[in-house]
Amino acid sequence: MDAGKPSLKLIFAVDALSPALSGIGRYTWELTQRLAQSQLFSSIRYYRNEQWIKAPSALIDQNTTHKKPLIHLPRWIKTWYWPRSCRDRIFHTPNYLLPRYAENGVITVHDLSVFKFPETHPAARLRQFEKSFQQSLDIAAHLITDSEATRQEVMAYFGWPSDRISAIHLGVAAVYAPRTAAQLAPRLQRYGLSAGGYALCVSTIEPRKRIDRLLLAYARLPKDLRAAYSLVIIGGRGWQSEALHDQMEMAQQAGWLHYLGFVDEADLPALYAGARLFIYPSIYEGFGLPVAEAMASGVPVIASNRSTLPEISAGAALLIDPDDHDAFVTAIESALLDESWRQTHIAAGLNVAAGYSWDTCFQKTCGVYRVVHR
Repeated sequence: MDAGKPSLKLIFAVDALSPALSGIGRYTWELTQRLAQSQLFSSIRYYRNEQWIKAPSALIDQNTTHKKPLIHLPRWIKTWYWPRSCRDRIFHTPNYLLPRYAENGVITVHDLSVFKFPETHPAARLRQFEKSFQQSLDIAAHLITDSEATRQEVMAYFGWPSDRISAIHLGVAAVYAPRTAAQLAPRLQRYGLSAGGYALCVSTIEPRKRIDRLLLAYARLPKDLRAAYSLVIIGGRGWQSEALHDQMEMAQQAGWLHYLGFVDEADLPALYAGARLFIYPSIYEGFGLPVAEAMASGVPVIASNRSTLPEISAGAALLIDPDDHDAFVTAIESALLDESWRQTHIAAGLNVAAGYSWDTCFQKTCGVYRVVHR
């Protein structure tokens, strides 16, 4: 083999790409962009639901309509075609599940919420995992997790060997950075917000995120503090979230909550950077990307002391037990008012977040490909 020529052949699954990028979608897109620029591979093909995707960028274009193929291949042709198409190639799925014919499979396991918190997932996804996840593990050559905490959890839960699983931290895009009030004003005005005038939480609305505890804690703050710093929540409707939305509606009527739902991704960096405080009470995460994005934006953070969040915040956040109601209220009040604490934690957060790079994530992922290729 000529050492000067790229030799790796890769199939990369892009089923998580859609116009409203989720956390897994963001991870998939960041790797996809860097794959297109890499000189490491002699061949890259993008896969989605037994289709080759020529332009993954079209999958996140809101103006593109995706139609199912008019020609449906008979099963016997698929049985012949797909195993041959995957032969001698690494097949990486960033979204848990490998097709049965994948060779040299690499799986990114972001978290084990489907097993630990099944009530927070739709029944169809539970059935999908019951049917396919163990099969995926059986044919996988290597696993990737977003954090060391999740790596240890996967090894313990599935008995997976330590030399075949790698923890690779996610990255933070350069657009998440501190900004002046003047820079923030045009975008924040669209939402009726002003720089430094609100606390922020970016999260899917579902039980394990403990949004209900955040609402209860914020409601107990002194009235003048809530008037000075309203609470802003950004995130889509999750599974079993009806009661949470009822709580949020009451808080909005009381005047101290702004629930924005999904927002334009181009507005997110300004919404982060304009916050006086970022609060993330989730009790289970595979990484906790919003915490890293908030720190990179120069915003002090309160985060849950559970799961991966102590690892990701690395001493830069105020860690709380979201189920300790009194302590949660005290932490929010102190974080909004104590300027010395705020400046110390802003500086610490910027330092920690500087270590989260999508380029580094990609380079380490390529290191896994090289190991699997040997």
